[in-house]
Amino acid sequence: MTPVPPPHPRRRRFGWPQRVFSQVLLMQLAIAAGVTVLATGLFLAPLSAQLDDQAMRRALAIADTAASPELADALLTSPPVAGGRVQAQAERIRRATDAEYVVVMDRHGVRWSHTDPTKIGRTVSTDPSDALAGEEVMEIDDGTLGRSARGKVPLRTGDGKIVGAVSVGIEYDSVRARLLAAIPGLLAYAGGALAVGALAAYLISRRLQRQTHDLAFSDISALLAEREAMLHGIREGVVALDAHGRIRLLNDEAQRLLGLGPDVAGRALEELLGAGRITDVLTGRVTGDDLLTVRGSRVLIANRMPTDDGGAVATLRDRTELERLGRELDSTRGLIDALRAQDHEHANRMHTLLGLLELEMHEEAVEFVTEVVGVHRATAEQVTEKVHDPLLAALLVGKATVAAERGVSLRLTRGTLLPDRLVDPRGLVTVVGNLVDNALDATAGEPGSLVEVELRTEGPSGRTVVLRVVDNGPGVPAGQRESVFDEGWSTKELPAHGRRGLGLALVRRLAERQGGSARVGEAAQGGAEFTVVLPEALTELDGLTELTGPTGPDELDELNEQGERTGDTR
Repeated sequence: MTPVPPPHPRRRRFGWPQRVFSQVLLMQLAIAAGVTVLATGLFLAPLSAQLDDQAMRRALAIADTAASPELADALLTSPPVAGGRVQAQAERIRRATDAEYVVVMDRHGVRWSHTDPTKIGRTVSTDPSDALAGEEVMEIDDGTLGRSARGKVPLRTGDGKIVGAVSVGIEYDSVRARLLAAIPGLLAYAGGALAVGALAAYLISRRLQRQTHDLAFSDISALLAEREAMLHGIREGVVALDAHGRIRLLNDEAQRLLGLGPDVAGRALEELLGAGRITDVLTGRVTGDDLLTVRGSRVLIANRMPTDDGGAVATLRDRTELERLGRELDSTRGLIDALRAQDHEHANRMHTLLGLLELEMHEEAVEFVTEVVGVHRATAEQVTEKVHDPLLAALLVGKATVAAERGVSLRLTRGTLLPDRLVDPRGLVTVVGNLVDNALDATAGEPGSLVEVELRTEGPSGRTVVLRVVDNGPGVPAGQRESVFDEGWSTKELPAHGRRGLGLALVRRLAERQGGSARVGEAAQGGAEFTVVLPEALTELDGLTELTGPTGPDELDELNEQGERTGDTR
């Protein structure tokens, strides 16, 4: 068997780092180093010229000091010799000023003084014509003593006559030494500045690393694209808030559920939604998991998760349809219980009728059947005489049947009269159904239980509908008469679908949506009295005769069946 060669070790590739932290650190270090080098170069570039200028001006100042009338008189009265008066004065000045040389010359350029006495009496090596012409000269030049910074001035007598010139030189090596001596200090300062800049760059990069979770730029770009796709693709509303309660992000589903537009970023949540439970839930004033809230006609489930920067992310789920199905399930169960009780009562009636027939008490049997059927028909007739809307009348007939099976007397007040001109019959059915169901729940099982419903119109135009539902149950405490309309408030046990406390919230929302109101007070019997006012709930009168509702026996039976079917819808 041919042995398999070992795999070649993977060559490590060096390249530009991918992490945000590393890239920013390298860029900041490069910038700090570049700025330091540039600043050092900009400082050194004029430093040499400045040192040269300082040396030349110093030489010129020494020459001006040396070119006195006394030196001019000595030049005119003494010969150019090594021990002469001019040489003595020039050497004294040179030693006092630490100059490289002080040369005094006559108008022919002949030296009368020099650091090297053997050169006295000889002609200078550089052109003195400018100084002999009365000008002051500053230059860097090469002479017999090497390169030096020079200053030349004319030598005048007391009456201003030019009799020669004075040339003073500063050794150029001392100027270069000053420049070189300044460089280490300058580099030390530059190195210190670079170190401080590098430390600051590292600290900033470390903070950036923590904030970006050590991701690469490509990862951040991919996460942003994925976030946008996820937020706008999921069927849950997502609302992101900053630490001040302003909206940072709102996806498409949240816009739909809250009824907001796409241009709300940066605005406060309370400004957009107003005061209410949904604002309290989203801003964190109400805490908990799966909080129920209502926005318009929608039932929402909200969850809120705080973020590290003091903000929060809230999610919203639409449970409107599920809550409707849950309420229908509750009503269906109640109807089933009522039907079970009615079946039991119907069996008792049939047994009674059978006994009467077996005893050949035919007249009593006829009277018994007439009484039973008459009570049911009388209930339907009483409702349809006062409530002319078929849907609402059917609801009340069905509720009356359910109430009777639960041992509660449900009746309409004498002042009840509602024409068949409702703008939104289904909305009023929801309001009446919820209030009647709550009243039945509050009074069922108690002796003498009574629920009264009043529906009437008022106002100059006759378009306002006033609904009043009164029971003789335990009532609502004064301190809780506003809380009963909050989402999630309930005194009942949780049903199978696990949610309660929405019926009265929906009642108030439906009333407010039509510009009306819903309130609760104490009834005369000591129970609860709910009052709902719905302005413009009826259409304008068109001069036609209003419908008076069904009157025939067949229509009553059909209406009764509709009421029992509709009675389970809250």
